Order: sequence, then structure tokens, then C-alpha cells
Amino acid sequence: MRYQLIEPVKNTLEIKKSQFITWLVPISDRADGMRWLQEAKSQYPDARHHCWAYVIGDSPNSQSAAMSDDGEPSGTAGKPMLNVLQHKPANNVMAIVIRYFGGIKLGAGGLVRAYSQAVEQSYQLASLQPVVERTGIAVTVPFSDEQWLRHQCQLLSGTIEDVLYSNQVFITIELPKDNVDALCALLVAKSFQFKITEK
Repeated sequence: MRYQLIEPVKNTLEIKKSQFITWLVPISDRADGMRWLQEAKSQYPDARHHCWAYVIGDSPNSQSAAMSDDGEPSGTAGKPMLNVLQHKPANNVMAIVIRYFGGIKLGAGGLVRAYSQAVEQSYQLASLQPVVERTGIAVTVPFSDEQWLRHQCQLLSGTIEDVLYSNQVFITIELPKDNVDALCALLVAKSFQFKITEK
């Protein structure tokens, strides 16, 4: 089961006087992530580092990932942040950690732990919801059965995406993948024409 982040999480972690301000945000694509990064830079222009990592994609097979240390020693920020994201059940998530240096050096190991902990701690505050896979179905029905179809759609947690009136009614429905077979069985029983359009 995959999950998605419902809303952004912002959290601050302090380690040896350094502040690690973490933003954990839902994103739809890289451009979306880069907009969040620009927002972080404009809100904290005097911070020394704006490190980030993201995972995008609806399944582990089609995931893309990226990261940046933004001036921290190579492999001490972006990589540990990405590592935390890749071990969580949510996709389409970006972590941005804004660091204010507190004057005490943490060392490579200390930085890795700090950036990992910053993202981990934010995840503990996050609200996640399951991602429900949905499928589209295009159905043709007589006018007299439009209300019947709308009612079945409602019972199966579907949504009407489009309706076209001609000599018959052409309705495009989107519903949870698990409910497709139930609707298809009802349509077959009434001899209605339909076509499944995979999402």
C-alpha cells in the first residue's frame, strides 16, 4: 500500500546550536519541487544551506529521485535525506532542510545523522492517506437509465468526469480500481456498452 502526504509539514531541529528547519512537502513533479525550493530560499535567504531530496512516481518501478547537498560536504545531506524518503511508504514527497550554522562543526558523521534525523522527525509529524488507484470507464446508456447509472456510480465511490448528450447519454466515470468489476457486472447485466480506459 502506497501513501501520500496530505499537507506540508514544517519542523525545526536544533543540534549543537545549528538549526535544521525541515519542510516536508507533497509534490506532483520536479518543477513543483523546485518551486518549493525557491520559496524556502526566499523565506530563509540568509541560511547557509538549503539541502533537498525528493521521490516522485506512483510506484516503486517508475520512481525518479534527486538530491542536493547545497554546499555541505558531499554525501552528508542530500543522500541521507533521500535514504529516509526511500524507506517510507509515501511517494511524490520532497524534503528541504534549511540549515543555520551554529558555530560548532558537526563532522561528516554528525551531519549525516542530523539531516537524517531532521527528515525522520518531520515524517513522524506527517499526516498520510492511502493512495487509491482509480480507473476510468466510458459508458453509453439510454436517457431513461442515466439516473440509475449515476446512483450505481455513487454507491461504488465513483465520480462522474464527463457527460455528453446525443441520441444516447455518454458518461465517463472514474472509480476505485477495486470497484471496477462490480460496475462492469451491472453494465453487462443491462447490456450497456462500455469501455475501460486505464488511468
